[in-house]
Amino acid sequence: MKHINIKVIGKVQGVFFRASTKAVADQMGVKGLVKNEKDGSVYIEAEADAITLEMFVEWCNEGPEKAKVESIVVEDGEIKNYRNFEVVKKNLLW
Repeated sequence: MKHINIKVIGKVQGVFFRASTKAVADQMGVKGLVKNEKDGSVYIEAEADAITLEMFVEWCNEGPEKAKVESIVVEDGEIKNYRNFEVVKKNLLW
């Protein structure tokens, strides 16, 4: 089991990126969360085995049909043992 944090940069808000990410994560068995950030990026925390996460990151590089992913940043993180994959609707710090 591995944990990664992903920041997806580009035209990734308002294009069903979060909902699509959840659908793909659920299909692949990835646990974690996805949320929009104030700067227009999308932030993802993902946990699964290394091979599954590689495929998940590949999908994040493309995103849903209407997205225009410019770049992504992937960093290793600490395992948080998520039970499912959740779409975070709003950031309470905004």
